[in-house]
Amino acid sequence: MTDNRTDRRRSGASGRPRAVRAGLGVAFALAVATITGCSAAVSAATDTGTTSSSETSTATSSAAAADVSSVTAVLDANADQTVVNDDEWSTDDAVDIALSGTDATTDASGVTVADGTVTIAAAGVYRLSGDYTGSVVVAAPDDAQVVLILDGASIEADGVPGIQIDTADDVAVFLADGSENSVASTGAYAADADANAAIYSDADLTISGTGSLAVDGSANDGITSKDDLVVLSGTIDVTAADDGLRGKDSLTVRDGTITVDAGGDGLTSDQDSDETKGYVDIEGGTLDITAGSDGIDGFTDVVVTDGAVTISSEEGIEAGTIAIGGGTIDITSTDDGINGSAGTSDDTASADDAQDSFGGGGGMGDTGEVVLIAGGTVTIDAAGDGLDSNGSMQITGGTTIVSGPTDSGNGALDTNGEFTVSGGTLIALGSAGMAETPSTESEQAWVAAAAQGSAGSTVEVLSSDGTVLATVTAAKQFETVVFSSADVVSGETYTFSVDGSSVATATTGEALAGGMGGGGGGPRR
Repeated sequence: MTDNRTDRRRSGASGRPRAVRAGLGVAFALAVATITGCSAAVSAATDTGTTSSSETSTATSSAAAADVSSVTAVLDANADQTVVNDDEWSTDDAVDIALSGTDATTDASGVTVADGTVTIAAAGVYRLSGDYTGSVVVAAPDDAQVVLILDGASIEADGVPGIQIDTADDVAVFLADGSENSVASTGAYAADADANAAIYSDADLTISGTGSLAVDGSANDGITSKDDLVVLSGTIDVTAADDGLRGKDSLTVRDGTITVDAGGDGLTSDQDSDETKGYVDIEGGTLDITAGSDGIDGFTDVVVTDGAVTISSEEGIEAGTIAIGGGTIDITSTDDGINGSAGTSDDTASADDAQDSFGGGGGMGDTGEVVLIAGGTVTIDAAGDGLDSNGSMQITGGTTIVSGPTDSGNGALDTNGEFTVSGGTLIALGSAGMAETPSTESEQAWVAAAAQGSAGSTVEVLSSDGTVLATVTAAKQFETVVFSSADVVSGETYTFSVDGSSVATATTGEALAGGMGGGGGGPRR
């Protein structure tokens, strides 16, 4: 199987290449947590940022963003993306294409049917319905806008995409109200095939509508655009041997219900030749992602401002800049949960070699990557590092709950540069060997202690007067607890209890013995 993209596997926490593992079937019990007396709100105007529904909207690039102190600042540094909105065309203009077996009938002058291929060679709105064994190909002029309305369409191709967009300016796939549709690409692609997804586009691609779409990408990818891929709405279920949804220049989800089961990355953007592209932007919707590699991967950046995202994967979210300003994110990973790690286009390159890539790269010290959590609710259950950045990390708002590793070679929190907390709520449970705490320069106070427990243990953090500031149920064995919220006062001493018994006291700003306190530093693990 040949893929036309540049292979850019990156080194994880252990410094080893992250091989794609298909058929991942791992599930961990997530922590059930209740944070009391803590302010988790974050100013939407300052941190979450919004994008308009006009033809273009902003997304992100870590290399282009000089200021990543707020999600809005990251969004403002983004490149434009092209979107075909539903009000730009009319269903009244639709011309029917009736699919039947290996044949199709239509009155459209710009459509031909031959040898199991429906070819659309002109701009326009086309309604496809019926069952078809073969491929629907768009080969329209470079300035053409083509809309494909799927209205009870089932398209299955062998060794080629079910829908293949070779030439056009912008293309939209619209799922008709109440319709059930499917597109499949099975078998194997030719060794030199560029088009390698069930739905493949060389042009900007927008998916919208209120119907449903099942995508079978068992030959390789599910849905791919070599330009911008935007999902505005719809119920979309993708199964893929490799990547689920891939927008090479950018991938944006504004709404919809999306389920992905992918052997490679769940959602990805991997443009490595333009620092303003290669990003994933989640603005809303409900996403359930199971992936053999990264749940969400951006060569430059990943931004989440809203939506409900559930990820079960090798690594949860990975990019040079990761900025979270809202929404609910639930990650279960066999390696790192959130990993600020810049891309490298050389599969044999070390993490140090990535420092010349967008976002700064990996390796020793603070190399330019940033993980920013400014809002929303983030829950992580990671077998590797929980929150990890090759560069710096900032928590300025929201609620972040980390159930980190049980082994001593990883940490619930892991940064190579400065790690600061200035707002929101953080509670992290993990192993002791590589435990890390925020920087003493943090604007918001934090407290950490060696406190041991097992899966199901109830952990509480109490102030000196006995007020319970936080309660969390541990998802698995742990040896350390780190806590920060607006209720933690600098210079005060706090008590940590496990299952009702006091196990430790600690004063704010004191690093864990043997851990990586004061903002990280040190070699990459």
